[in-house]
Amino acid sequence: MRPPKMDFLLAGVGGQGVLTASDIVCEVGLAIGYDAKKSEVHGFSQRGGVVDSHVRWGAQVYAPLAERGAVDVLLAFELLEAARWVSFLKPGGLVIANRQRLVPMSVMTADAVYPADEAITAALRQVTGQVQLVDGLLKAEELGNTRLVNTVLIGAVSAHLDIDPAVWLSVIERRVPRTYVEANRMAFWAGRAGI
Repeated sequence: MRPPKMDFLLAGVGGQGVLTASDIVCEVGLAIGYDAKKSEVHGFSQRGGVVDSHVRWGAQVYAPLAERGAVDVLLAFELLEAARWVSFLKPGGLVIANRQRLVPMSVMTADAVYPADEAITAALRQVTGQVQLVDGLLKAEELGNTRLVNTVLIGAVSAHLDIDPAVWLSVIERRVPRTYVEANRMAFWAGRAGI
C-alpha cells in the first residue's frame, strides 16, 4: 500500500541536473496516480549556485513547498548540500547524498572551511539512520558521461520506493534526448543497484 503523501527535496549546485531530476520525480508521481506539484529555486544556477526543488505527491496537493521537518526524501547532488538542507527532513526520513564535493565560493575566497566527509555524515545521522551515500560522479564517469549523475541518483531513490522500475524508466526516456536514452537506462540501473 502506498503512503497517502510523499515529499521530496532535491538540492545541489547549478549544472548537476537537479531540475531535470525534479521534473522526473514529479512526473513519476503523476504516472502512479498522485496529484503532484513542484517548486524550484535556481537563481544563480548557471554560475554554480545552489539549486533546490521541492516535489510533493498526494491525493490532493495544494502547495508545492514542503515544510521544514516534513520531507520524506532528501536527494542531495552534492555532499555539503545534504547537510545544508537536512533540517527539512522528517525524523527517520531518507537521505541519499552524492559523495561529490563542489567547493563553494565562500571556501575558495574567504576563511570558510568545507567540512570533512565524516562530519557531514555524522550531522546527517543525527537526524536519521537512513543515509545512503552514492558515488554518482564516479559511476557516471565509468558510464562515459558525467551528465548521468542525476539519473544515477534517481535510480538510487527508486530502490527505496515501491514503484515499478518501468514507470521510472518510461518517464526518464521521455525526458532525455533520444541519443542518450540507453546511457540513462544504464545509469538508472547502476544507481538502483546501490553503487
